Amino acid sequence: MQTLKTSKAKENILSRIRKGLTGKPVAMPFPEAEKDAASNLYATSGLSIEETFANAFITLGGKFVFCDNEKELLENIYNLYESRGWKQLLCSDARLLQLLHNNKLEIANDAAVAIETADACITDCETLVARTGSIIFSSRQHMGRTAPVFYPVHIVIAYSSQIVPDIEQALSMLKKKYGSELPSMINLNTGPSRTADIEKTLVVGVHGPGEVFCFYINA
Repeated sequence: MQTLKTSKAKENILSRIRKGLTGKPVAMPFPEAEKDAASNLYATSGLSIEETFANAFITLGGKFVFCDNEKELLENIYNLYESRGWKQLLCSDARLLQLLHNNKLEIANDAAVAIETADACITDCETLVARTGSIIFSSRQHMGRTAPVFYPVHIVIAYSSQIVPDIEQALSMLKKKYGSELPSMINLNTGPSRTADIEKTLVVGVHGPGEVFCFYINA
């Protein structure tokens, strides 16, 4: 087997790097910056955490719907269903599906019964990330791998208890929820599916939903 020799100059450089790595780490110059990043985000913008998420989400092409309570949520979902003339609406979350049926809204079917021609799918989520306008899903949700990406329209239901300032807090929330049994897949979705691979022209809805709605319940 051939042995590759390292030049003396290169070895000297590597030696100094190794020596530097074994020393004390350089202190972060402004340790308070990261600690206060989340609070500064809202202090400087003057926006609430909900407004920050909504602005970022809408900028990315999402559609944000604020609901004061679950009654208003149901009304908004029904109005969307009627206005779009949908024939097949699925729901992957058992509690949300039961909420619809308990209120005599028989407009959604269980997403477990795969209907490839469905117009839209309703799911829950793990958390909302305000700074980036992102939504986090995981494989621990029912159909968490497929429901958020398979259908042309994705409707996400989220509550005020699920919104966090940034990705760091979102991951902390997941660790607190699942402990050492973290989901095998954690997916950060930021706006509708899009690509500019084809002649640098932005196309929406190629590898996933062309539209993403977030119904936010302030309760």
